[in-house]
Amino acid sequence: MGILYNQVADQLQELIRDGVYRDGDRLPGVRMLSRQYGVSISTILQAHQTLEARGFLQARERSGYFVRLPTVDAPEPVMRRHRSRPVPVSAREMTLDLCADEQKRMVPLATAIPHPDYLPLRQIQHSTLWAARRGLETLDYAFPGKESFRRQIAQRMATLGVPVTPDDVLATNGAQEAIILALRAVTQPGDIVAVESPSFPGILQALEVVGLKVIEIPTHPSEGLSLEGLQLALEQWPLKACVVVTNHSNPMGARMSDERKKQLVSMLAAAAVPLIEDDIYGDLHHSGDRPKPAKAFDRADNVIYCSSFSKTISPGLRLGWMVPGRHMASARQHKYFVNLATSSIPQMAVAHFLEQGGYDRYLRSARQHYRESTERMRTAVARAFPEGTAVSRPQGGFVLWVQLPDGVSGTEVYHRARAEDINVAPGLMFSTADKYENCLRLNSANPWSERIEQAVARLGVLAHEVQAASG
Repeated sequence: MGILYNQVADQLQELIRDGVYRDGDRLPGVRMLSRQYGVSISTILQAHQTLEARGFLQARERSGYFVRLPTVDAPEPVMRRHRSRPVPVSAREMTLDLCADEQKRMVPLATAIPHPDYLPLRQIQHSTLWAARRGLETLDYAFPGKESFRRQIAQRMATLGVPVTPDDVLATNGAQEAIILALRAVTQPGDIVAVESPSFPGILQALEVVGLKVIEIPTHPSEGLSLEGLQLALEQWPLKACVVVTNHSNPMGARMSDERKKQLVSMLAAAAVPLIEDDIYGDLHHSGDRPKPAKAFDRADNVIYCSSFSKTISPGLRLGWMVPGRHMASARQHKYFVNLATSSIPQMAVAHFLEQGGYDRYLRSARQHYRESTERMRTAVARAFPEGTAVSRPQGGFVLWVQLPDGVSGTEVYHRARAEDINVAPGLMFSTADKYENCLRLNSANPWSERIEQAVARLGVLAHEVQAASG
């Protein structure tokens, strides 16, 4: 009997290795396999358990067995310790090119936008139709935000250890506007602001809009912002603010521990430097409990909390919020001057969705999707890219930071991939200087498919070609 189930396991394993069953595919049911191999159901189940132990299968409750290729490990990128000086921010044209390119049916591995299959489309459509039928409620300016929306945000913030009232919440057009409003509330043009390095391009763009200088602080791929580097910057430069993505940062996916968040908050409070916290990926942790924001450890009202639903419910709704604390009056004033208010219908729709409990149900499946797709992408990169390539190990979100071997130009890979309708984000976008020339960021928020698999394999070939050309 033992020999028999091992033989079945070996045959299935060969089919997986030969690509008959690809990574993520569901195996036929146990009854079908029982008939196919002429063995009992118990033998098939033992074969499945054997393949699970070997790392080739994953059981999903009430769904069956799915192919999961054994992980080919890659090292984690190293934190680059660099000395920076404050410099003005200048946006790179390729940032806008990437967004335009993905509208042209390119393979979407560049922009950090979830695939529609991973979004609660039917639920939000239902809630939007409900909101549209509210009549006069939808026609006002809704400044500083619909009360129902701000109440739901206050309830969610309380679960994160941040007790606030609806009056403490300001609705915004996405997290990007929240960050810009926060910067305008605490800085003047020409001031110096500290950011993570590498840093999300949207944060760099926000700094440019407000006319600020940036100093980049080294960031560890799993531990987050270097507190030692930040302390050195505080001692050397008159910082006016610090912008940090504390949970699952973009592009590295780093999550700061609670202890490091406490140290960050305490350090900045002691220096009277406001912390602008972007927690847009906080709800997309891959396992365990939802990580707390740094705002939960704020005892001096020195943290301005910013977030949005762009990475969870819908990018197109452009619905975010901020908790400005003592800077509320200034943030409200800037919001009113810029666009008066955030659209009423999206606020009402999301509030309805949250009230019905649909958001939390949706998140449970979304987290699993992003965990699996990120692991699958990481394994595919490790298999296809040149030896010595390092890949981040995010604990949440859906982006991967790929560090190519020294001398291999990520920008050249980007240009060659673009010519073949594969869109990736080159490392140059994530800094004001040319610090990440040998890096790429990949978006994993797509259902795994033959098209995605072939695109990653092709990127690996291009990286090998660039490496060979560089001598």
